[in-house]
Amino acid sequence: MKEGQNTMQNESIVKNNPFGFGDPNVAYAQYFQGQSFLNGLVAPEGSVDFAISNVSFEPGCRNHWHIHHDGYQILLVTAGEGWYQAAGHPAQLLHAGDVVVIKAGIKHWHGATKDSWFAHLAITKGTSEWLDPVSDAEYAQLPARN
Repeated sequence: MKEGQNTMQNESIVKNNPFGFGDPNVAYAQYFQGQSFLNGLVAPEGSVDFAISNVSFEPGCRNHWHIHHDGYQILLVTAGEGWYQAAGHPAQLLHAGDVVVIKAGIKHWHGATKDSWFAHLAITKGTSEWLDPVSDAEYAQLPARN
């Protein structure tokens, strides 16, 4: 399959996934490079002390480095290809079905590859501290495929 065809296929899968594509991620846009989309599924309420959101990324979109305090984040990859990177470690290429468990206090980022749409469910407990962007130079060093 040609690269352009793969990108178009992933776009369709991401936009039509069973958890809903969502709306442009305006509330958190300042913490993303590129366009992301957010569909909130579960909000903290009563004894439920975590959130679940479907987050979709256009090709090349990624969030800033960030840390989760007093909790954690679990990413369940549902479509496309993306990256997860913890500070001090190489980036990991992610595909549908991959699971990433991020413990409290771990500086990290996640987002789409350069040429693919990407979506994950984010299960998040605690508060997020948003840090500096993943620089274009850092991102450009990542391979198109791992």
